[in-house]
Amino acid sequence: MIIAGLVLTGIAALIHVYIFYLESISWTSEKTRKVFGVRTAEEAEITKPLAFNQGFYNLFLAIAIGVGTVLWARGCTSVGATLVFTGAGSMVAAGLVLLISSPDKASAALKQLVPPLLGIIALAAGLL
Repeated sequence: MIIAGLVLTGIAALIHVYIFYLESISWTSEKTRKVFGVRTAEEAEITKPLAFNQGFYNLFLAIAIGVGTVLWARGCTSVGATLVFTGAGSMVAAGLVLLISSPDKASAALKQLVPPLLGIIALAAGLL
């Protein structure tokens, strides 16, 4: 179960790296604007600083999971698990906030929160 948990949280980390790319690198592109429902190039320019910052937040959560996984593999299980649980737990919490605050974005929220949630469950079960 531990391996399954680390794989699922790793998938969540990769999803968040992609979100980082969308928010911090390609925010003003037509394709990314469409993904996030940003209607105009002007709106994208106005919101670009906010998206840039949010993208890095997502990247840092992914890094926490990546570093935690590496530390786990190197035998530092307590520190590794702590980082993985912290990164994945924050992803789940952020997904729940999105789901509750913007029910019209349920699909995005579920993509953001289900993989890390399943990873947390599997990792916790493996540790018991």
